[in-house]
Amino acid sequence: MTDLQGPVLSALRTLTPPSLSGCLDDPVWQAAQKSPRFVDMATGRPALLDTRCAVLWDDCCLYIGFWVDEPYPTARQTERDSLIFRENDIEVFIDGGDCYYEFEVNALNTVYEVFFVWKDAYTKGSRFDKAEFDLLSRDAVTFGGNFDRTEEHFWRGTHPRGLRWAFLDWDFPGLRTAVHVDGRLNDRSVSSHGWTVELAFPWAGMSELAHGRSIPPQDGDVWKLFLGRFQKIELGDNEVQAAWCVTPHGVYDTHKTEHFTPVRFSTQTVGTG
Repeated sequence: MTDLQGPVLSALRTLTPPSLSGCLDDPVWQAAQKSPRFVDMATGRPALLDTRCAVLWDDCCLYIGFWVDEPYPTARQTERDSLIFRENDIEVFIDGGDCYYEFEVNALNTVYEVFFVWKDAYTKGSRFDKAEFDLLSRDAVTFGGNFDRTEEHFWRGTHPRGLRWAFLDWDFPGLRTAVHVDGRLNDRSVSSHGWTVELAFPWAGMSELAHGRSIPPQDGDVWKLFLGRFQKIELGDNEVQAAWCVTPHGVYDTHKTEHFTPVRFSTQTVGTG
């Protein structure tokens, strides 16, 4: 196994909001600081197919772009909040200390979202004790991690912090998403270049995720994000699902918040310096 330490990404400030076309052809994306090539989530070895991302921001939003090499882009699920991770997708998690947010999207621009609150932080009188996170009126279930139903970890999962409440009906306020396929989707008769993803998460929707940090960020502020990709790989008659990301986790579990990638926000304007 290789070193599991990943890079610290820089999020530069943009004076011009991206167009949100999904093409990532705006000058700000061309000048943005791209991540290194994604690596295997468990081993840290280079991923089979190239994937990169970049993070930008302004006073309105956090912007994230993904460049995804895929010779035969495939996506089938069209219903919002389908289990997108069961096919090829791009994923973003935002760590909020006592909570975190999960976002997934496929090449059809079908979105899946969940908001998680650590059970040890969900107490009477806490900031989560309000209608937005009411366990009786919302679609909420307990979650222990990607391996929460195996043998001795059946009830509480493997994470030392234990269970989380997962709010399946939570939607990020003002979220905007766009996808562009450079080739043909669901067509194996011709080879494609891949697809690109463009995301805008308004700061106004991050009050619970700020965890004492300024919104919008100040120069030097650090947020931790999971930036990843799931990809089905065919090997003869068999199919495996690869998991690639910026910072490896040591296991195939996206919910290891302690391994999310540090993103340092800078007031340096993209394309300068």
